[in-house]
Amino acid sequence: MRLAAGAAALGLLLWGAWCGGRRAVVPVDGTAPEVAAENAPSAAPAGGLLALTFDDGPRRSTTTALLDGLAERGVKATFFLVGQRVENNADLVERMEAEGHQIGIHTYDHVSALTGLSAADFDAQVGRTRRLLTAILGRSDFPLRPPYGAVDPAVRANAGGPIYLWSVDPEDWATEDAAAVAEHLVSHARDGDILLLHDIFPSSVEAALRAVDALHARGFYFVTVEELLAARQITPETGVSYRCAYP
Repeated sequence: MRLAAGAAALGLLLWGAWCGGRRAVVPVDGTAPEVAAENAPSAAPAGGLLALTFDDGPRRSTTTALLDGLAERGVKATFFLVGQRVENNADLVERMEAEGHQIGIHTYDHVSALTGLSAADFDAQVGRTRRLLTAILGRSDFPLRPPYGAVDPAVRANAGGPIYLWSVDPEDWATEDAAAVAEHLVSHARDGDILLLHDIFPSSVEAALRAVDALHARGFYFVTVEELLAARQITPETGVSYRCAYP
């Protein structure tokens, strides 16, 4: 399952672009990142802000363990949820909200990509999930993370909120080696990065918590994507993609 997901992702991504001076994935239409800091870090200094993000949940066992671990460490994260999983886990969504995490949309059933969908199919993926979350939380201001980071003009036009992508991807879907995933995060993280993981894998939860401990020891502080952008005086705009917020 992990390898299949990775193959699908690679099929959608065309080439690399620079995110504030570091290489990042370009959406399928080849559009460069709309927002990236002018000055990228040139070394691996200690300290700064990081946004830890998770896709594909919630999953009862792994997401609960992750929330427990984050709470113990005083860490806030951003969760991009799959609507199909939300339907049986409303209490986990409520817990995320109560504990200060940010919540976003990652489609209803994780289609291969949002690009090329009709308006009705797009609504069935994004609008339906937004309505589910609104029924649980009483608001509708949820950012979007498209599967595989695939974005085109129609996705931007119909996103219904800002589009949050990522700048560090340890490809945790491809391995159960938690130590290797954690090491990738720790060695690549820079002030202003958005880190990508998936909270449906036990190994990913273990890797996330290992990385948090190691990065805390190096002086990093974890915030939601919304908080990261605010700290860099960036106001998210509907339909605009954000990959990082370097100082």
